[in-house]
Formats: sequence, structure tokens, C-alpha cells
Amino acid sequence: MKKILIVLFSILWTVDLSAQTENLDFMHSTGKIYVVIAVLVAIFLGIIGFLVYLERKLTKLESLIED
Repeated sequence: MKKILIVLFSILWTVDLSAQTENLDFMHSTGKIYVVIAVLVAIFLGIIGFLVYLERKLTKLESLIED
């Protein structure tokens, strides 16, 4: 879980550092960059949640197969 948080933090850090172009300055000045970042974070959290759900389900199935 720590690895996932480190990767997510590094991605967000890279997005923040790359916000030096004119297009992103426009989006930043209008406040839309925060919407973009929020959507990206929501997508990543959804993917992580889905993977955790699948892992728990697979663990239960593996335990049933062993028994």
C-alpha cells in the first residue's frame, strides 16, 4: 500500500512541476486545473479500490480451493 501512495504522490508532484506551460497557466488561472487534478485522483482511487476489491475476492477463492 505504501508503494501505491509513493507512486501516486510522485505522479501528482510531476503534474505540479509540469504546470509551467501557457495552456496550464490558463487552466490554473481559471481554476479548472483543480478539476482536472480532482478527476485524475478520483480515477486513480477508483482503480486502486477496484484492485483491492479483486485481491480480497481472489484471496477468499484461494482459501476455498485450499479447503
